[in-house]
Amino acid sequence: MTLPVTGTAALALALVFGFAFGFLLHRGRVADYNTIVRQFLFEDFTVLKIMMTAIVVGGVGVFLMAQFGWVKFHIKPADLLAVSLGAALFGVGMVLYGYCPGTALAAIGGGSLHALVGAGGMLVGGILYALVFDWVKAVILPVGAMGRVQLHTLLGVSPWAIFAVLAAVAVALFVTIERMAAKRA
Repeated sequence: MTLPVTGTAALALALVFGFAFGFLLHRGRVADYNTIVRQFLFEDFTVLKIMMTAIVVGGVGVFLMAQFGWVKFHIKPADLLAVSLGAALFGVGMVLYGYCPGTALAAIGGGSLHALVGAGGMLVGGILYALVFDWVKAVILPVGAMGRVQLHTLLGVSPWAIFAVLAAVAVALFVTIERMAAKRA
């Protein structure tokens, strides 16, 4: 059973959840350029804490919804070279810009002019990607292409084992960060 949300209702829900997501990014201070820059300088770990929490809670939530039949997984191909290059570009872009796409839109919603200028760069990057996609598809996507696989099937373990490891890593990171902060104070 999938939830019967389609068409206009789905768009309205997307707007509601988008505004809620942006509001929460602001409340968590991750739509603030200085918070993100301090993360890369290892001075403020707010972004890391929010991302790790979102990965674990979101992963468990989506997995449970799939188990109840409310949603279906649309697994993307694991093209390792393309993912590695994309991750590197994303990281460089985030360091230079000071935002990821989600926090940039939240910052724009909060009135940040410099985030608006950077969003123009995201659009230009998207257009360039579309223009060279045929080359990317022929040259980069086939390298390390593993098909549509999930990590737990690749490793031969339960999905709950993956979530347990992620949660343990998140807790260990949080404890380490708090201990380091206590020593600095």
